[in-house]
Amino acid sequence: MAFMCATGKHRKPGRVKRTTAQAAGVAALTTTGVIGTLAASPATAAENTTEQTGLVPVLAMTEDVPEQIDAQAAAQQQAAEEKAAEEAAAKAAAERAKEVRAAKARAAREAERKRLNTFVAPIAHSYVSTAYQAGSSLWSSGSHTGVDFHAASGTSVHAVGSGTVVSAGWGGAYGNQVVIRMADGMYTQYGHLSSIGVTVGQKVVPGQQIGLSGATGNVTGPHLHFEARTTPEYGSDIDPVAYLRSHGVHI
Repeated sequence: MAFMCATGKHRKPGRVKRTTAQAAGVAALTTTGVIGTLAASPATAAENTTEQTGLVPVLAMTEDVPEQIDAQAAAQQQAAEEKAAEEAAAKAAAERAKEVRAAKARAAREAERKRLNTFVAPIAHSYVSTAYQAGSSLWSSGSHTGVDFHAASGTSVHAVGSGTVVSAGWGGAYGNQVVIRMADGMYTQYGHLSSIGVTVGQKVVPGQQIGLSGATGNVTGPHLHFEARTTPEYGSDIDPVAYLRSHGVHI
């Protein structure tokens, strides 16, 4: 009897069997999400055809991925531009607010400067009852060294402009008096006061009350005696009405 001996070699799997196994492996990897890119050799590509496997070829990167990347980049660019625009708007608003504050500060300083340079009448809503240099035996010099403003006793007396008080107290024939060195270097004097409301060295501003009118000193009745001087002393007087008018006060 003749015996057939096994050679010990295994037959190479058929092409259909190999192709089916490869397709099944690709399908399994695709289902689990493991496969990303499948680079097939020319031989494998030739074997794994659609007709042989019945499977649609798997692509690791779909055609819309570049579009998604472009869209994401565009969105990031837009967000950056919007942020830059917001920051620019905030900076512009801050600059405008700074300019507004600066303009208000300038306006306030200008208003204060104007106020401090403004002159007013020493008695509001009054008139000159005795003119400058009027002659009479009532005055030791023979003529009036100032002007008298009509005022009942207790009427508010105001500093005519900005200055510093250099005298506040009894002034002999002037009774209670206040003398102020004005900002322009001149001096103003307020006499016959019933009371004094300022002290020596005090700064005053236009319209500030410095005392009340009265009839102290050498008088025949209550009024305010007002002088403009080149020094704080008696005898250096100038026309007080002309002085006030030169500073915009209409008497």
